Amino acid sequence: MSLLIAVTWQTQPWVERFQRHLPGREIAVLGEDFDRSAIRYVATWGPKPGSLSGLPNLEAIFSLGAGVDHLMSYPDLPDVPIVRVAQDDLTHRMSEYMVLHCLMHLRDQRRFDEDQKAKRWKPDRAPPIAGDVRVGIMGFGVLGQDSARKLKTMGFDVAGWSRTPKSVEGFQVYSGEGGLVQFLGRTDILISLIPLTPDTQGILNRSLFEKLARDGALGGPILINAGRGKLQVEADILSCLDDGTLKAATLDVFETEPLPEDSPLWTHPRVTVTPHNSATSEPEATARYIAQQILRYEAGEPFEAVVDRARGY
Repeated sequence: MSLLIAVTWQTQPWVERFQRHLPGREIAVLGEDFDRSAIRYVATWGPKPGSLSGLPNLEAIFSLGAGVDHLMSYPDLPDVPIVRVAQDDLTHRMSEYMVLHCLMHLRDQRRFDEDQKAKRWKPDRAPPIAGDVRVGIMGFGVLGQDSARKLKTMGFDVAGWSRTPKSVEGFQVYSGEGGLVQFLGRTDILISLIPLTPDTQGILNRSLFEKLARDGALGGPILINAGRGKLQVEADILSCLDDGTLKAATLDVFETEPLPEDSPLWTHPRVTVTPHNSATSEPEATARYIAQQILRYEAGEPFEAVVDRARGY
């Protein structure tokens, strides 16, 4: 069998990783000469048009990251299983990020950062405790559920929302359009981990923010988006921060990446910007996961984390 690496990054490190985890297998690289009929698997991120075509014996496509929206918009996508990276390494990194930023907002850490810069000693009354704060996680899959469990351990009151009905022990999970309004109305910190699809593009907008709880212990609702940048309408986030509809935001993803230097998000006093690194896929772990999936499949087992094309994730 042959595995084709189709990326726009430096390819040699990926060749070496897959050679370690799939010894004796041929590893091909897009842009070099290879036998297209020998390719059974593709590992890719952001493939260029035409790069996945003309592979008559292709059996599966692996996304080299948690998201698959880069594949869902690909023209003439081959009719084979698309497999997401669903590894513990990535899941734990995302949960660490969520715990960090929920605690940061709970304890108003950004204000203390500014006080330190100004050499301003300004003790305050005791902040709310985690149990006073309602966290709502939009997108209650593997990442959302792991984040929920760890936030619950810290004491936060956590609920989830899913597009379709879902039962998760220990959590109230809302679903569908009707459930979304209820979910937002009990949420002080909104975490977005939903996939990007035509239905969810631009969902993080003023209309949604206005439905968030107004009676919370933090003095206003807070947004944390580590899903996809095109889920959010940045002009709405900025205007909602300015008029108090939102109290603060942590954004790890953006409509345009890298975030342009002239974006007002960089300098807004109530925005925390991180460079799309909430759950960066660790390359060695990713290669190992894909290799394990291939070996499972060749032993007669089904692939894990196969994308539902109808849903787009």
